Amino acid sequence: MRRALLRLFGIAGAVIALDRWTKWWASDTLPFNRPVQILGDYLRLTYTRNSGVAFGLGQGTGFPYYLFSIAAAAAILWMFLRRRVEGGTRQLALALIFGGAVGNLVDRLASGEVVDFIEIGVPAWHWPVFNVADSAVSVGVVLFALAWPPRRDWGVDRDSEPGPAGPPAERRGETGPLPGGGPDRPFA
Repeated sequence: MRRALLRLFGIAGAVIALDRWTKWWASDTLPFNRPVQILGDYLRLTYTRNSGVAFGLGQGTGFPYYLFSIAAAAAILWMFLRRRVEGGTRQLALALIFGGAVGNLVDRLASGEVVDFIEIGVPAWHWPVFNVADSAVSVGVVLFALAWPPRRDWGVDRDSEPGPAGPPAERRGETGPLPGGGPDRPFA
């Protein structure tokens, strides 16, 4: 458990530090300026402040969106403390989500808004402006989904009792009773 917690706090701490530094830099450098083009219209730095959730949804409603960050961080911490997170990829994914949630939580508690400054897109279409914390959450969610274990128990009867070695073994080639009561009876 100690190793998993060190991984959680190490990765999340790096995400939080990078997020805080980049938001400070963006707040100090970008306001009141035109967007800074990095790769033409494909990547530019555009300073905004967001009082809503992802993609600016819910701005101006006054809803305490920081509760979502607190809930996500608490759930992830609980999962690590209860040893519910197995595998390095899942631990990395949840550490990224944890760091991103805490990074945006700090902004929301300090000013009620989140600093966003990264804008990507093509000339006719642009993704809503986001930040490092948003990126960490998004990458974490994708990694977590990719690390989800494949379902291996498709043939297992979930209502049967587990045997002494655990859940019932997968039955291959067995058929259940035929509809209508058996092979010698009519189907309907």
